[in-house]
Amino acid sequence: MVMSRPKVLSIVLAGGEGKRLMPLTADRAKPAVPFGGTYRLIDFVLSNLANSDLRQIAVLTQYKSHSLDRHISLTWRMSTLLGNYVTPVPAQQRLGPKWFQGSADAIHQSMNLIQDEDPDYVVVFGADNIYRMDVEDMLYKHIDSGLGCTVAGIRVPLREASAFGIIDSDPSGKIEEFLEKPDNPPALPDSPDEAYASMGNYVFTKDALVTALNDDAASEDSRHDMGGNIIPGFVNGGDAQVYDFTVNSVPGASDKDRNYWRDVGTIDAYHEAHMDLVSVDPEFNLYNPHWPIWSHQVQAPGAKFTLRGTAEDSIVSPGCIISGGDVDRCVLSPNVRIHKWAQVDSSILMNGVEIGRGAKVHRAILDKNVKVPDGVEIGINHDHDRARGFTVSDSGVTVVGKGVSIPQHW
Repeated sequence: MVMSRPKVLSIVLAGGEGKRLMPLTADRAKPAVPFGGTYRLIDFVLSNLANSDLRQIAVLTQYKSHSLDRHISLTWRMSTLLGNYVTPVPAQQRLGPKWFQGSADAIHQSMNLIQDEDPDYVVVFGADNIYRMDVEDMLYKHIDSGLGCTVAGIRVPLREASAFGIIDSDPSGKIEEFLEKPDNPPALPDSPDEAYASMGNYVFTKDALVTALNDDAASEDSRHDMGGNIIPGFVNGGDAQVYDFTVNSVPGASDKDRNYWRDVGTIDAYHEAHMDLVSVDPEFNLYNPHWPIWSHQVQAPGAKFTLRGTAEDSIVSPGCIISGGDVDRCVLSPNVRIHKWAQVDSSILMNGVEIGRGAKVHRAILDKNVKVPDGVEIGINHDHDRARGFTVSDSGVTVVGKGVSIPQHW
């Protein structure tokens, strides 16, 4: 006898401001920030869910959500014949005149989604990390456990664990304590040099989640946060387990990029994750046809190289023209123009960026439609960059905001 497939609703939390990614988030929500040339950050979680055959998806949005809503509406269209959908859900103030007060409150204010769909299980994932994951494997391990909550955990070196929310579990995987950035993080039972960091991805039994959200909403002392309040509540009740991300396997993964996961919440992390894409043997392989990352692909001709223009160890998107310039270890979004004698290295150039003749760009992120005049240098002199109003990260990555006009002379 074939068992019926459980009914699952997936909720993607996409309402964060992304302050640490400024100025890239000055005009867009964090999950809408471009990544990898032709993608948005949100495409990675949506692709993981769609590839895992979890295709009833609600995306909760809030801050500066227009470009995110537009991207989802135009890109993520699935067959409604089988009941599949990806729908953006803005803050609707259903419970009074207030915005979402936290990630748990966002789901509580959107309780109608759960009531209308009436699923057996609810998958709650974040919207802005870079990884591949078979979510269905985590779902079935949750079902087998009989518990109310399963938290995805990734193994991190113990010396780095204080930067994360840490999961302390027993050898069976049952969570004994959930610690927010602890000074003395607990090691794994089977690996004294590692700890479990929470990935911010959860699976819940529906009834248990609804009860937890209602109880949390009634608490005046709560921050109404999934990681800070809801998960500790399940842990304290002995009703939570950890899912070890290292056991997850997706088709086509290489030994090198298996279990890759990056939080790109800062400029430096965002830049480093791009550099992971461009080596000959990449840390994260975008070219896996067995578990594709889906997105809207721009209608533009293939990239063009003229006048001995070159690009080494780089991703060059459709519509780009490299005319006599040199590009090294870069990610170029569609319709970028690189003119003669220009030199660009270790940089991320978004849609419509133009680099003038003889210009130099080093370890920089140039947002959409930035024009670099002939002979101008970006990322070479950080004091000079700051004086022009550009952002310079802790590790020395220069960021020029969307549509900024750079003067020819300074």
